[in-house]
Order: sequence, then structure tokens, then C-alpha cells
Amino acid sequence: MSAPSLQAAAGNAPQRLQIPSLDGIRAASFLLVFLAHAGLEKWVPGYLGLTFFFFLSGYLITTLLRQEAERTGGIDLRRFFIRRVLRIFPPFYVVLGLAFALAALGVLRGAGRLDGWTFQVLHLTNYYIVRSGWWEGIAPGTWVYWSLAVEEHFYLAFPFLYLHLRRSMASARGQALVLLGLCAAVLAWRCWLVFGLEAPKDRLYVATDTRIDSILFGCVLALWGNPALDATAQSEARWKRVLFPAGLGLLLVSMIIRQPQYEQTLRYTLQGAALVPLFTVAVRYPHWGLLRVLNHRWARWIGVHSYSLYLLHTVVIYGVRQWIPVATALQGLIALAISLLLAIGIRHAVEAPCERVRRQLSSGSSRRGSGEPAGTLGGSLPTVAPEGGPAA
Repeated sequence: MSAPSLQAAAGNAPQRLQIPSLDGIRAASFLLVFLAHAGLEKWVPGYLGLTFFFFLSGYLITTLLRQEAERTGGIDLRRFFIRRVLRIFPPFYVVLGLAFALAALGVLRGAGRLDGWTFQVLHLTNYYIVRSGWWEGIAPGTWVYWSLAVEEHFYLAFPFLYLHLRRSMASARGQALVLLGLCAAVLAWRCWLVFGLEAPKDRLYVATDTRIDSILFGCVLALWGNPALDATAQSEARWKRVLFPAGLGLLLVSMIIRQPQYEQTLRYTLQGAALVPLFTVAVRYPHWGLLRVLNHRWARWIGVHSYSLYLLHTVVIYGVRQWIPVATALQGLIALAISLLLAIGIRHAVEAPCERVRRQLSSGSSRRGSGEPAGTLGGSLPTVAPEGGPAA
């Protein structure tokens, strides 16, 4: 490990890997999304914040799985899925139930339909939007749940894919190249949908099969050149003076081009590639320049609360716009304040108790030992802090 600020224990003991900047990246991602939804969508690229979240989810979940597999020779899938359920489901259903209840009581305009509710409960909001549109049938203000559906589908499938890759090839580089091949296949699929089938924009924007590569690019970084686990052949100067500016330039170019077909196809691929050096430098050199902001106390605080904030902020914005007829900027400030208060409540009443259970699962797994042979599903799931995209 090349970065001295990263902490990792040797041997088979469970690890708590402190990865700099990632809570700050979550905070920046949420603020991009919030500002766009609060009325600044013409000036703030909210979709980019979502791409950050996707990339971060892929990177952290794959780092968890890789750590465990390298330490124990296997992956405890049961514990993995239990931990995901404890992390994601309680806040997810609390906010969804609140939105349903407010709609039923007439506090929020709009009435869901049974089919819309069913799709949301089953984590299929994105495909409901593809079928029925953004506004009708789902709980008021919960359209952002489409992105949680993409992440849920990733969590459900990727551990099995990763196990298969580890069993079929020993090289982490080879595993990463397979995932890059999948990213290329997703790009080709988007191009076919756009140029061959003339699919609408929303079909490309929200469907798992067209957005999963934004997560897979993060998985690639976790496997090949992981800044939290691997040494680097590049000098610090090259990362800071060449690769970071190149990634930033590619990201800016991806946003400047406004051609519709490009926005639905190549843009997501360019952004995924651009984030690799940006994330790497943010993790390896967290105290360099403006990256220090990502590790400030307030940024880390927002990052810790970002999942609940992400889930509920659109419900709050929807309600504020309905009930508080003031200037848009003031509505945004009110919505942010209410969202922060609600997120604090959810954090203490829902997330923190579930987090304690997750940690007990990790401790119990470590006590059980790592005597299972390679290729089994045994072993413990280490704790990586911080965990997550919006839902990781």
C-alpha cells in the first residue's frame, strides 16, 4: 500500500480500511443532485453527481469483496446480502412509506397506483418509469428511487460475477479487463438502442442495462490499481500534473458537448473513464490542494448522512413547493434544512441501530475464522469505512 494515510491490518484479521475523501465525494455528489433538483438544473449538472454515486458504489463494494476474498479465500454471500439489506432497506422503506402516507392523507398531491407501488417496493422503479413515465403511479417525490433500483440490481448480481471471475482467472488485471469489456458492451447496447431502435432518452437514462457501466468503472478501479490497496507505478507528480488534469479535462469535455445522441451513448462512458484518475488522486493524495475540502469535518458529516438525504430530499422539495409559495432560492434553503433534520432523525433512529448489527455480523464472522478452502462461500465481510454510493 503506497498511501501512508490508509490503514489496513495484515494477515487474516478483519480490517477497517479508512479511505480518505470518499465521504467528501458523497457530500459533493449529493449537493450536485440537490441543487439541480432545487431549481438550478440549467447550471448544475445533477446527473454528474449521480454518476459519482454510481462509480463510488462500484468501487467500494468491489473493494469489500476483494478484501474478503484475498484474506479468507472466499466470500460469505449470506453475510454480504444481510449487510446490504440492513444498510439499504430500512431507510428506503421508511422514506417510501412516509411518502405513501403523506399522499394518502392529502398532504402531498398525487396518488400512487398499486402497480407503481409494487414496482417501487420490489426495487424496479426505473423500469416502471420506462413503462409509465416519471410522475404517475409512484409515491410523490420518490422518482430518485430509480437510481436505487440500478444499485440494487448491481448488488444482487455482481458478487456472483466476481466469484466466477476469481475462480476462472487469478489476475486482478484480467478480471478488470473483463469488466471493461462489459462496459464496452453496454456502450454498444446504448448505441443500438439510440441509432437502431430510436429509444427515448428516459429509456437510456434510467434502465439498469444502459447505466450499469457507470458502476462497473468503479469496480475496475477497485480491482486494478486500487488506490486504497495497491501500489502505483506512476509517480506522485505524474498523478497530480498529468493524469488528474487529463481526467478533469475529459470530464469537462463530456459535459460541454450537447448533441442528444452523444448524451445518451458516449457521455456515460467518457465520464466513467474520467473518474478513474480523479478518484485515484482524491484517495491517494487527500491533502493536496482543493481536495482538502473533501476531508473537512462538515463534508464528512454530510457524506455520512448522504443516503437518507438522497432518499428524502425530493419528497421534501416536492412538499415545500406545494405548501410554501416563496422564491425558488428560499424554497431550496427551506428544503435543505428540513432534509438535514429528517436525515439526522433517520440516522439515529434507523441507520445507526442497523449499523451496529452489521458490525456485530462482521465481528462474529471474524471469530468464526477463515479456515474454509478457496472457492467456498466462507469467510468474513470486512468493514470498509465509509461505505457507499447513495445506497452502498
